[in-house]
Amino acid sequence: MTRRPDGIRGTTITGTGMYVPDRVLTNDDLSRLVDTSDEWIVERTGIRERRIAAPDQASSDLALIASRRALAMAGVDPADVDHIMVATTTPDRILPSCACTLQQKLGGTRAAAYDMFAACTGFVFGMGIARGLVGSGIADTVLVVGVETLSRIVDYTDRNTCVLFGDGAGAAVLQACDTGVGVHAVDMHSDGELGEVLEVPAGISRNPASDDTVAGREHFIRMQGKKLYPFAVRSMAEATQRCAEQAGWDPSEIDLLIPHQANLRIIEAVRERLGLPAEKVYVNIDRYGNTSSASIPIALDECVRGGRLKPGDKLGLAAFGGGATWGATVMTWTLPLERARRAAAAPGAVKATVS
Repeated sequence: MTRRPDGIRGTTITGTGMYVPDRVLTNDDLSRLVDTSDEWIVERTGIRERRIAAPDQASSDLALIASRRALAMAGVDPADVDHIMVATTTPDRILPSCACTLQQKLGGTRAAAYDMFAACTGFVFGMGIARGLVGSGIADTVLVVGVETLSRIVDYTDRNTCVLFGDGAGAAVLQACDTGVGVHAVDMHSDGELGEVLEVPAGISRNPASDDTVAGREHFIRMQGKKLYPFAVRSMAEATQRCAEQAGWDPSEIDLLIPHQANLRIIEAVRERLGLPAEKVYVNIDRYGNTSSASIPIALDECVRGGRLKPGDKLGLAAFGGGATWGATVMTWTLPLERARRAAAAPGAVKATVS
């Protein structure tokens, strides 16, 4: 394995996995709950349906299945994982962390396990941290998971938000590789001035749960969509451009862009800013809605198992989220098609549908 002169190792993805719950909530289903319609939702968001966790499924349960699939593809035993990083807005509970619960269920006995709250940008942030851990030699194997059960914090009386969100989990295993391939650049940003644009007002230390907060429906997502749109488009496009420049690419050279699946209009606007044709941008928002931190790794696993990525392809990932947070990463794909195909054909494998 070659290293850079400064001793930094390359970092790449060696396995991916995803899981979505069985229950499908369609736009027609929602039209029986709030004043909306399939046409209204599709026109404004591109979403046709989303997945909803069963009452007995917590975030760690979804993450467990996605993680096992990613580790199986990578050929890694859970006991050999050095770090387990769970990006989520909806952990099982505040204590213990969702990552520690996942570690126990997975059998990752030697791993340092911790949660990361970066909303929809969580998986991209996780990629950046994992790159630092692996590249520096602090860790050899890092499991990064994005998981959400957003249905637990969605107000199903608010048609502006309840139509958007779904549940799911995606995971990736990151390990060392030769320099010149794998992850080339990661761009990560935050701006607390935009915190109130997307928030859950109550529940923890600033506004603890009380009769008043429950009555005021303050434990659900609140969003100022009109303020989010221009920020989302600008931030994802600019972060992707910066990463491409660091890699020595023009953004138009990207073979596949996987953006956060928040809104089809946002995705289209980002695509146009980057000068990419529609066939180079992966979209599955119609089937899953916005799964926040899980949206990119779910889409990534579908692309891997569906044969959409081959070694040497230039891949971009970009996201924005509450906080506000945003970021991107670019990499030269290294995972052999044969390994992905074997994983796709294995018992219990995800049956991917590539758009």
